[in-house]
Amino acid sequence: MVLFWSLARFSREGVTETLNHFQKLNAAGVQSKSFTEQYLDSTGLFREAIIGFLAAIAKQERVRFSERIKAGQARSSKKPGRPTLADDVVAELRRLRGEGLSFKKIQIATGVPVATMHRYLVE
Repeated sequence: MVLFWSLARFSREGVTETLNHFQKLNAAGVQSKSFTEQYLDSTGLFREAIIGFLAAIAKQERVRFSERIKAGQARSSKKPGRPTLADDVVAELRRLRGEGLSFKKIQIATGVPVATMHRYLVE
């Protein structure tokens, strides 16, 4: 049995793809059950129609979510991803590391996280 939280968490690919997933599961003798949508088990003949309807809604939500993310990024002045270190900070990290200081001691001295130092100092 495949137990999923909700149909929207099972698949957001759309009606055809979602129904294909369920058909493959059924052909393999695998049952499926939604944890939060018990009514899917009691729909009988209309189960595929309801799954199709919910799959269409899930796909639309995925599209809207993507649009909201892109709109927020467009409005934001921040560049996505991790900020880069200035050249003088990297030079200071290399100098301190060249003096034999441990990553932890360099972190205490500069405030640069150890994981960030690894990105710049470990080859």
